[in-house]
Amino acid sequence: MSTTRELMAELRARMGCADPLPSPPQVPDISPPPARIFPTATTRNGYAEAASQHTTAMVGIGSVGTRYATDVVLQFQAEMAVAREAVAADLPPDWAASHGLLPLQSRVNDHREFLLRPDLGRRLCDDSLARLRAQADKDVDIQPILADGLSAVACMGSGLELLATFTRECETRGWRVGTPMCAKYARVWLADEIGQEVRARVAAILLGERPGLGTGDGLSAYLVYEPRIGKTDGDRNMMSNIHARGTPPTQAAGRLALLAGAMVDQRRSGVTLDLAPLASELGEAAGLGYREPQPRERLVEVSP
Repeated sequence: MSTTRELMAELRARMGCADPLPSPPQVPDISPPPARIFPTATTRNGYAEAASQHTTAMVGIGSVGTRYATDVVLQFQAEMAVAREAVAADLPPDWAASHGLLPLQSRVNDHREFLLRPDLGRRLCDDSLARLRAQADKDVDIQPILADGLSAVACMGSGLELLATFTRECETRGWRVGTPMCAKYARVWLADEIGQEVRARVAAILLGERPGLGTGDGLSAYLVYEPRIGKTDGDRNMMSNIHARGTPPTQAAGRLALLAGAMVDQRRSGVTLDLAPLASELGEAAGLGYREPQPRERLVEVSP
């Protein structure tokens, strides 16, 4: 008899309940597990699978039983890491000047404040405002502004190419383009103050957009006619997903120049701008059909 049973028997005897404990039940035979457990086969919705051929978004990824497949989960985690890294990136202090751009900065003091205080990213600090007034060309037709926005990675990557090609597209149309500049800790509305100070007809801010899954290098462009403090989002026109896997910078530059030209001709921008005359020049961007199949770049490979 085990020590535990001896102690229990002694305790029962002291309490006047010395009936013997029942015998433990017999353990049933348990069959051994199989050598390999096969999960439920991966299933994909036919419509979602067809739609996934026209976008790099995570559409039609299928499932294994009630869960995502392992490779899908790993791919998601890798793409989320790319987005987080892009948001956390900071534009080096001397980057703009080293690339021949007029360096500007908003009223934000550091990266954390930039994420928490969007309002401070919409106005220039005093030093930058004085530098802009002293060094920037005035009375220009187009004022392009490169900015970090929510992805300094995009600004330092394809930002220079977009700025250069957009500037060339504007100059070939005979427009006077303003001083090339780069704004740190910038939000979209910062273009209003800059454009107002240089008296530009159109201000175009080219900034890193909010990263998506696996896309930390995307740029967005926002254009506004007769920029001035107080303009609203309804006064702007924009183009997003400017990167190698979306709209390439060289192609985007031509479309942005067309957009700026429409603003100059119609003397307005935003929701009141008529884009119908540009349909033939914009091509598929003006249509409503499916775009060409887009290959999705895999960041993780899982061996079978």
